[in-house]
Amino acid sequence: MRLAFLTTDGRDLLRDYGAAKPSFGTAPEALLQGLAQSPDVEVHVLSLLRQPVQTPEKLADNIFFHTLHVPKIGWARTGYQGCIRAVRKKLEEIRPGIVHGQGTERDCAISAVFSGRPNVITIHGNMRLIAQLNRARPFSFEWLAARLESFTVPRSNGVVCITHYTRDAVADLAKKTWVVPNAVDADFFEVSPGINPERPSTILCVGTICPRKNQNAFICALDPLAAKRKLRLLFLGGAPDGDAYHLDFSKLIRARPWCEHTGIVGRDKLKSHLREAALLALPSLEDNCPMTVLEAMAAGVPVVAAKVGGVPDLIEDGKTGLFCDPLDAASMSGAVERLLAQPPLARTLAAEANRRARERFHPLVVARRHLEIYREILARKNG
Repeated sequence: MRLAFLTTDGRDLLRDYGAAKPSFGTAPEALLQGLAQSPDVEVHVLSLLRQPVQTPEKLADNIFFHTLHVPKIGWARTGYQGCIRAVRKKLEEIRPGIVHGQGTERDCAISAVFSGRPNVITIHGNMRLIAQLNRARPFSFEWLAARLESFTVPRSNGVVCITHYTRDAVADLAKKTWVVPNAVDADFFEVSPGINPERPSTILCVGTICPRKNQNAFICALDPLAAKRKLRLLFLGGAPDGDAYHLDFSKLIRARPWCEHTGIVGRDKLKSHLREAALLALPSLEDNCPMTVLEAMAAGVPVVAAKVGGVPDLIEDGKTGLFCDPLDAASMSGAVERLLAQPPLARTLAAEANRRARERFHPLVVARRHLEIYREILARKNG
C-alpha cells in the first residue's frame, strides 16, 4: 500500500525555516512512529511551507518526506488554492493509493479532499465547536477554520474521529466515521516518575493559556489547598501576547509564589516534568483528545481531568483517573487534594492508566487500526 500523509511541518507554524529537521504535531508524529514499524505500507509525508527548507529524503526506511514551497498568496486568503495545486502535482509523481489529511485547521484536509484520490481526514481540534465556544469573530482564524471543516468533512471518503465526542459532532456531515484515539510517542511509556517527598507536590498543567483551558479558575480553586499544604502548580504552554486572559493569568501567577509558568517546552523537557509531577491536571471547559492526558497516562502520572468533550473516552473515573467539574472550584480542588492526600490511590490509578494506554494508545496499535481503515476505503472504492 502506498499512502500520502499530509501534515503540517512545525517549521512553518513557527516561521523557523532555518531549522535542519522537520517537526510535526505530537499525534501525527506518534502515528508515523507506528507506520514506520509497518513494512506493508510505503508512506510519503507531504508538508507545505511558505519558504524553502532543508528536507531529509526519508524519515524511516518506509517513510519518504517531501516539502512543497507554496507562496503566501496560495494559502488561506485564496482558499488554499496554491496548496491544493501543489499537492495534486506531487501526487501525480507519487501515485498513492490513498491520501490522509491530518487536521481540518489549515491546508491538510482541503488538500486531501481535492487530491482526486481516495482520502480520509482526521479531526484533531473540533474547529466548529471551538469557534462557537469562543464566539469567534467573523473572518478570524477560528471562524475560517470552522467553515473549512464544514466544507471538507462531507467531501472526504471518511473521517477518523479521535473520540466519540468528535464522531457526534460530525455525524450529520461525514459519509463514514471511525473512532480511533491518538497515538502517543513511544518514549512516554518509558518515563519513570521519581517524586521527591521532601519537595512540594508538583501539579502539572499543560496547554495554551486561554479561556477554553480554564487556567485562571483553576488557580483560584487551589488557593484554599495551597494555604494548608505545600504544593507547586506548574503551567506549561504558550500564551498570546497582550491577550486579556493572559494578562489576568500573569497577575494571578505573580501574586502566588506556589505558581509558575515556564511557557512552551519540548518533548524531552515535558518528560522531565512528568517524572517529577505528583499529578497532571486538565481543567478545560472543552477538549477533544488532549495529548497531555494520553502522555501522562503513558508515563504513569495520575490525572485529574474535567469531564468534558472527548475526555470521558480516555479516562474511567476512579479507575484510571479522577474527574472534576471545571465550573466548580470545590470539585477541582477536591479531586486534586484527594490524590495528593492518598498516594496509594494515586499509584493505583496511574498503574491502571499506564496499562490501558499501552493497549489503546501505543503507536503500533494505532497504526494497525489506520491500516485497516485505509484498506476498507480502498476496498469500497474498488468494489
